Amino acid sequence: MSELIRVDGRVTLPDRLPVVALRDLVFFPYVTLPILVGRPRSLAALEDAQNKHDGLVVLVAQKDPAVDDPTGPDLFQVGTVAKVLRTSTLPDRTCRVSLEGLGRVHIDDLSVETGAALDAAVTPMGVEVEVSPPDEAVVHLVEEVRRLYREYARVHDRIPDDLPDALDDASDRVRFAHLVAGHLILPSLERQEVLEAESLPSTLEVLRELLVREVEILRIERKLDRQIQMRMGGDDLMDLSGELRSGRSEARDDVDEWVELEERIRSTDLPDAVRERADKELARLRKLNPVAPEAAVIRNHLDWIVALPWAERSVDNLDVRHAAEILDEEHFGLGEVKDRILDHVAVLSMVREMRGPILCLAGPPGVGKTSLGRSIANALGREFVRVSLGGVRDEAEIRGHRRTYVGALPGRIIQGMRRSGTRNPVFLLDEVDKLARDFHGDPGAALLEVLDPEQNRTFTDHYLEVEFDLSDVLFVATANTLQDVPEPLRDRMEIIRLPGYLLTEKHQIATRYLWPRQLRGHGLDVAAVSLDGEAVGEIIERYTREAGVRELERRFSRIARKLARAHADGSPPRTRVLKADLRELLGPPPYHPPDRDQDGDRVGIANGLAWTATGGEILDVEVAIVPGSGQLRLTGTLGDVMKESAQAAVTYARSRSAMLGLASDFHEAIDVHIHLPEGATPKDGPSAGITIASALISALTERPTRSDIAMTGEITLRGRVLAVGGIKEKAVAALRNGVRTVALPAANATDLELLPDEVTDSVHFQLVRTMDEVLDAVLAPAVRTTPEATGNDALGIAQPRS
Repeated sequence: MSELIRVDGRVTLPDRLPVVALRDLVFFPYVTLPILVGRPRSLAALEDAQNKHDGLVVLVAQKDPAVDDPTGPDLFQVGTVAKVLRTSTLPDRTCRVSLEGLGRVHIDDLSVETGAALDAAVTPMGVEVEVSPPDEAVVHLVEEVRRLYREYARVHDRIPDDLPDALDDASDRVRFAHLVAGHLILPSLERQEVLEAESLPSTLEVLRELLVREVEILRIERKLDRQIQMRMGGDDLMDLSGELRSGRSEARDDVDEWVELEERIRSTDLPDAVRERADKELARLRKLNPVAPEAAVIRNHLDWIVALPWAERSVDNLDVRHAAEILDEEHFGLGEVKDRILDHVAVLSMVREMRGPILCLAGPPGVGKTSLGRSIANALGREFVRVSLGGVRDEAEIRGHRRTYVGALPGRIIQGMRRSGTRNPVFLLDEVDKLARDFHGDPGAALLEVLDPEQNRTFTDHYLEVEFDLSDVLFVATANTLQDVPEPLRDRMEIIRLPGYLLTEKHQIATRYLWPRQLRGHGLDVAAVSLDGEAVGEIIERYTREAGVRELERRFSRIARKLARAHADGSPPRTRVLKADLRELLGPPPYHPPDRDQDGDRVGIANGLAWTATGGEILDVEVAIVPGSGQLRLTGTLGDVMKESAQAAVTYARSRSAMLGLASDFHEAIDVHIHLPEGATPKDGPSAGITIASALISALTERPTRSDIAMTGEITLRGRVLAVGGIKEKAVAALRNGVRTVALPAANATDLELLPDEVTDSVHFQLVRTMDEVLDAVLAPAVRTTPEATGNDALGIAQPRS
């Protein structure tokens, strides 16, 4: 227990009190004000104050009013204990509360629980009443502050006329200082400075300085108003005067801003050309009226120039072993990616400066591209800046707007450099493949200068109009797919592919990183709740289907919420989550184990491998032969390239009819329907060529295909098999779906060297050069001996030769 000593008696404070965070408001002792409370934490704090603490609550100001749910670092450490006088609930469920400030307190220990009210242990800052006779200096300060406040209230339009008389009646000087501070219209930071003053003389001295400045500013405003009134007349004068006064009140950091700007320019280490430009702009600014629109534009421009890191650098940590430890600690697997990154670190450690290619991390969502960029910054000891380019369609977002535009600002590159505070950060350009273009220009073209090592040392932003050196910045870009990245931009980047995680890698990531992080995030003890290994495997295989681990983490989050709810309900704590518990916690599994034998003899069906932006997939191709007149029908939302591959497969089958045991005119009596399931998903590309041809020949010859083999490759009219892309993603998809043999173009043999050992050990890759080799590998040797009524005999197709 502690006590506050006031003019009207003592107030006993409990050990802890609820805390209400205030936006843009500093509450002072002896001041009575109504405030609106609407945030859940604040409403809970008011309820605790009235129900448990006799209406006592701590009011503390936020450092940043934009923070919606402030915690310890977001709040000042000095606040005011207030008494709740009355409350009323408004129609929008906010609460109007009248409060009386009792005394200042220091917040010693702030408790923040998820969803609960803030509360803190507090210590009184001192007595809120004058306890000893004042010396002559204090008396002089009080009279000076009283005189200045009378003048301030006289010239300020928003101060009531009766306030100075009320302050004259204050019998205690401490109470007088708090009342004056509480009725000053100032920014929150300056009011907080008054509240945190340690003694009465220091409080009065701060008030005197603030009042001198404010009175001087108000006199200048009145003088300007009189000058304008002498030159103008009519009703328009009032509107103009109000606008000018509003503009001046926002810009008042000092009475003489020009002196401050000149000092900032002199103290900043600027290049010679930039300093010369800044001096010219400052000279122009001195000649302008402070309320002129052009003056505000020049002031903002100079603020940006002096705020940029022209010479500041962070010291690089170029120890390759340290970088390797950081990468291994924060990411599991991704061996090739880590090797490429460590190569860059090694070169930097030797030459200290590398103007090399820009790294581009390309891979499906959820594999850790963005977090890898942050890890690179941690490994090098550099600042990290992330800029999302998704949906950016205006070139000015990159290069900035020219100052002639209203509300002009520099582009995202210069804004990021200002946030970093150094000229050598790690700069992540996220989602570079999501750039768009329209009549505003092509932002991808604007990035060419940024990412070209030969040009970015003289990067020019349209707003700054001076060159800024970006050559020391380590740029890292991320993309889900490279086909949407413009070719000139792709040419300036070194591509590092992240193909997706294997099952064993997902298991390790889940156990080491995801599960402990979700437990901590939901207020659970990591050591008290474990996740069984079989349960992890079941969640990976039956509850998720992705190349990354984003959906896997969402599943863990759902389990953690269930456990937290059970803990809050008082249920017996669960110490281990087993495989048998998953249906209760997550519901029935949405995915089933791959079963490639589900279609029986599989005539007219072949397993293909496809690359997508979310990783590799198994893509089945179905072909049906029906009586008709030689028509070809393609369904499944196919793109133009895939349609051409299907037509090439049909032409190949017709050209090899004799070898396949088909009549030369077989196509005249049938219709061919080629379908790729999941018709709502668009599909395109040439890599399904040999899959379509295999399924078509299987349907024509009634020879079943093997269910344990998948294939990918482009087909030509003569039956040659050409190379395709995305081999790593497709190989991982084959392993994930239980396929143990993959037919690949022989031209892709070098891609096998880049596959993980787990894939090459479990999957057999059969290299093929021609369609004949594909058919030998895919078609089962058995031949139907008793065709059905709708079989090939009924369609006039000869049986395949034995």
